[in-house]
Amino acid sequence: MSDESRARFEVETHLPTEHGEFRVRAYTDTVTGDLHLAIISGDPKPGALVRLHSECLTGEAFGSLKCECGPQLDAALAAIHEQGGVVLYLRGHEGRGIGLLNKLRAYRLQEDGLDTVDANLALGLPADAREYAAAASALIDMGLTSVRLLTNNPAKSNALTAHGVEVIERVPLEVGRNAVNDAYMRTKALRMGHLLSDSGSSDNGHPDPLVPPSA
Repeated sequence: MSDESRARFEVETHLPTEHGEFRVRAYTDTVTGDLHLAIISGDPKPGALVRLHSECLTGEAFGSLKCECGPQLDAALAAIHEQGGVVLYLRGHEGRGIGLLNKLRAYRLQEDGLDTVDANLALGLPADAREYAAAASALIDMGLTSVRLLTNNPAKSNALTAHGVEVIERVPLEVGRNAVNDAYMRTKALRMGHLLSDSGSSDNGHPDPLVPPSA
C-alpha cells in the first residue's frame, strides 16, 4: 500500500470553537482504522503552518500536569486561527503510541523513579511507537506538500520528509512546562532529541537547521 492511500477522506464540516471558527476534515487510516481530524483555518497553501498533534486524553480532557499536551493543543489552535493552517489531530497516538492503559502503567512506573523512556521500555514497549504515514497522506490530500511544522520534535519533521511532505521550517511550540513535568521535559530533550530551551537539549545550543537565521 502506498503512503498516498494511507488516509481516506470521509467528510468535511464546520466547527465553531472557543478558539474560533474552523473547518474539520475527517480521515480514516486505512491500515490502523484510526480516525484522524484535520482542523483547518483559512485556505492553507503549501508552506502553511501545520501541527501534528498526538491525542492525549489525560492532558486535554483532564488538564494533567504530567505533560504539556493540553497547552500545546490550545496554543496550536490559537496559532492557526491567527495565521491560517492546520492542526492534524492524530488518534491512536495516546502515550506516544502505546495506548491509554499502557500510558497509565508507565506513569505508575515513573512513580517508582523511572523516567518516561525507561518506563516504556520496562513494559516491553518502544519509547515512541508513533508513525506518520497517514498524517503525510492527509496533508498531501489537502495539497500541503510543504509545511511550516509547529513542533519541538525533529522526528516529526524527519517522518514527514520521508513520506513526501517537505518541512521548510520548524516553528517551536514551548508551552505548558511546570514543576510537575519539568523532569519529563528534560528527559524528552536529553533522551528523545526534542529541541527545548533550558533543557540541555541535543542541539547543544546550535541553531535548528530548519529555521532560517532571521526566525
